[in-house]
Amino acid sequence: MLAVVVSRADEASERIGEQLLAAAEWDEREDERRAEENGGGTYYRGEGVELRTFDRLHVRLDGAAAAFDDPDLLAFASRHDGETGPLLTAHATGNFGPAAYGGGEGSLARAAPNALSVLRGALESHAPSGYDVGIECTHHGPSTVGCPSLFVEVGSDEPQWRDDDGAEAVARAILELRGVDAHRERAVVGFGGGHYAPRFDRVLTGTDWGVGHVAADWGLEEMGDPRESVAVVAKAFRASGTEFALLDGSRPELAAVIEDLGFETVTETFLNETTGVPLGTVGRVERALGAVEEGLRFGAEAAGHDGEFVTETLPSELLEAANGVDREAVVAAVSGEALAYETTEGGTLVAGRVALADPAGYRAIVERLASVLEAKYESVETTDGEVIAEREAFDPALAERAGIEEGPEFGRLAGGEAVEVDGERVEPADVRRARTERFPF
Repeated sequence: MLAVVVSRADEASERIGEQLLAAAEWDEREDERRAEENGGGTYYRGEGVELRTFDRLHVRLDGAAAAFDDPDLLAFASRHDGETGPLLTAHATGNFGPAAYGGGEGSLARAAPNALSVLRGALESHAPSGYDVGIECTHHGPSTVGCPSLFVEVGSDEPQWRDDDGAEAVARAILELRGVDAHRERAVVGFGGGHYAPRFDRVLTGTDWGVGHVAADWGLEEMGDPRESVAVVAKAFRASGTEFALLDGSRPELAAVIEDLGFETVTETFLNETTGVPLGTVGRVERALGAVEEGLRFGAEAAGHDGEFVTETLPSELLEAANGVDREAVVAAVSGEALAYETTEGGTLVAGRVALADPAGYRAIVERLASVLEAKYESVETTDGEVIAEREAFDPALAERAGIEEGPEFGRLAGGEAVEVDGERVEPADVRRARTERFPF
């Protein structure tokens, strides 16, 4: 069940609460066991969701989940206060350092990486014209909620706090969290970057990885030396339900602490490349061909593949010739057939070995590489054991026999322009010869 907290101390929260009640069907109920200021009294129950109102600001509401009937996820409907203009935003709660705004020092609430990803998309869908959408770092309480939770906010000043359209957008986004799991198989803890976490927002919008807690640059400064804050770093992973971290910036001491704790630091490239690929497959292919950071890339066959594969080495001469014609076409040819493949030069040059879900994919890649050669050769034929490519090319020996000395005329003839020698016209076709190249595979 989804729990929703509205605060009477926050006019934007109350407005979001009104829009929530207007956007869905609710049963009005009474809870006489709890004080009205602490979520008791009148509350509302809808399909898969319960809404309760509290007197205190959300940041002071540690243990808020106790007011609800065993919620799986809790959303705090809140204002956002800042200088960022009209903005819809969301984030996990807690403190990497001192607890200036609720919660406990060095204490982190359970994050909801999957719910944050779903919510980020819902906010984008419902945002009124003129509103930006994003996420924030972890930066205030509560730090003990009782279930996975997140803040959902409209801001960044009074005009937006009183804007029914902005409140409705947040309300509708919150309602899309009904039935949504808080966690997902793949998520990262974020370390570094700005308060509004653009790098981690890219992860949410461009990959299938979730984002749990995020410690911005200033949060890491408040946390202090990671070697002396090992417990806080470990909490970030446990509260995010993941073993992976993404670092924004060079942080060797933090990376060392993460490794010592038994967690893994990954790159944004890794997150992009492994999207849609089961992590078990990622691990097995990396062990067979090398790491993503070393140039491994996944192809179309990797999406959802969780079975066996074979490795092959692409024919070097054919690969070199095709790369010389059109690198992008080679990448398209190999990625379209392979489970994964090696690259160099930042993923732009296919470099040798491939992993194949079906051994027949090797022949398919060869044929597609052969088709790349057609842009350079007049004819290309694939036989049982080799690719045969033919083309006519300028032959310096024929030019010499025609009386052409090395120099400008050579260049003109090679470029397809006729020249005169002792009053005789020499056509480019006169100095061209058919050439056959063979590429075994």
